[in-house]
Amino acid sequence: MKFIFVTGGVVSSLGKGLTAAALGTLLENRGLKVALQKFDPYLNVDPGTMSPYQHGEVYVLDDGAETDLDLGHYERFTSTKLSRMNNLTSGQVYQTVLNNEREGKYLGKTVQVIPHVTDEIKRRIHNLAEQSKAAVIITEIGGTTGDIEGLPFLEAIREFALEAGIGNTCFIHVTYVPFIKAAGELKTKPTQQSVAKLREIGIAPNIIACRCEKPLDKELRQKISMFCNVPLEAVIEAKDVDHSIYEMPLMLQRERMDDLVCRILHLTTPAPNMAYWQEIIRKLIAPQHRVRVGVVGKYIGLQDAYKSVYEALIHGGVANDCGVEIVQVDAEEIEKHGAKSILSGLGGICVPGGFGERGIEGKILAAKFARENKIPYLGLCLGMQIATIEFARSILKLDKAHSTEFDENTPHPVIALLDAQRKVTKKGGTMRLGAQPCQLTLGTKAAELYGSFVIQERHRHRYEFNNAYREKFEKAGFIFSGTSPDGKLVEIIELKDHPYFIASQFHPEFLSKPHQPHPLFKGFIAAAHQTIHHKPLYVI
Repeated sequence: MKFIFVTGGVVSSLGKGLTAAALGTLLENRGLKVALQKFDPYLNVDPGTMSPYQHGEVYVLDDGAETDLDLGHYERFTSTKLSRMNNLTSGQVYQTVLNNEREGKYLGKTVQVIPHVTDEIKRRIHNLAEQSKAAVIITEIGGTTGDIEGLPFLEAIREFALEAGIGNTCFIHVTYVPFIKAAGELKTKPTQQSVAKLREIGIAPNIIACRCEKPLDKELRQKISMFCNVPLEAVIEAKDVDHSIYEMPLMLQRERMDDLVCRILHLTTPAPNMAYWQEIIRKLIAPQHRVRVGVVGKYIGLQDAYKSVYEALIHGGVANDCGVEIVQVDAEEIEKHGAKSILSGLGGICVPGGFGERGIEGKILAAKFARENKIPYLGLCLGMQIATIEFARSILKLDKAHSTEFDENTPHPVIALLDAQRKVTKKGGTMRLGAQPCQLTLGTKAAELYGSFVIQERHRHRYEFNNAYREKFEKAGFIFSGTSPDGKLVEIIELKDHPYFIASQFHPEFLSKPHQPHPLFKGFIAAAHQTIHHKPLYVI
């Protein structure tokens, strides 16, 4: 089994996760089974309790693990199915080590970072290798080389490489080569310093992936090669992509990174056939059609807060050979200026998940605008609850209908706390999480889109539709097109006499890939285009 470790230097947000995912794509297309994992140095047990402004979105896996958004890249770029084994934080490591100490598993020894913490980190690599049976394990180390909190992880992978032996490990260091505008040139010194810091720790990178705004010329590559002690061919240009992150596998292939990795790891494989990936890029760069859709949220100020939603919308466009212009709409702006002035001219409106009362009334106004003006609407988790509240107020005339999450004293709690959540006191990892079965109703738009009657989708919520109001909603034309198999939990709703008004309690964005777009997003983009251009894109 072979192991690749991806580290980062100079600054954060360089794209280590995308580099790991893109490399995984290339290796998979060489016929290798690949598994990816992310090590995060922060002390939170998982990102589930962190603000989106701090961390971006929380990406939920089938087994209910709340993980880093980079795991979304891993699943979108490769065929690998991830679990909680694929994401490790310092919080989890120290929690495990301290529990072991309390249980006497260290037999009275002094518990230290080396070997106890580093051994726990190495154990997680071995466990994934054993469970996945993959040919190659790609492990991304979060944070920036030199950060105090990341040192135990770097020491652990140094030890791991020593134990694995020559020819079984490859270190890829993603670094930054800034363009200094005043000087009119790229500077390699930050990269040199970052690699020097990594070598102080005892890790010598095999490959340096240089993030840059301008192309790296031969002279700069030679300079990095000389001062960072790597072969010239191992200095990889990772220039900012022109159109889409999905260009990265093709860009790394042009740089022959996958060839180099295979040589370092003594892997004999055929060259990857990336024809289908090239067609995806063609549809992204030169689509036959175009449409504008609005995403109405409260975390619009941070791009990563709705990362999977944005990507799933783009995937829906790929399925329809349609470029998607995403218009980011702050829900509070709708509250100030009204829905019509902000949402007019859009082909579709999407309301994603979220927590907290801020911006709720703006989202309700967005759902009302979509319903009344026959604009395609896609609600995700909170977006379904918003649509329910709006329908209750406007159509059922249930004055002050609301969710008990936002108004505990509402006279009409059409959205209420799940029964299983009533005695929950701890916030982390206690929601309804992970893949759950859903049974679709024959003859509904949802069943038509899925082409199936039993599906599995990922959840992350505490509140649900209140069944005490189900009969009233049904009589008014509110369709419950998907429920839990026992019929107790509403999973999908839709409206009749509307071109496309669908909302789900689950998060379909977590299962969408560029080459396997999710049915709800595929249908949403098709409906949005037809609304504006009066031309259908495809027949479901």
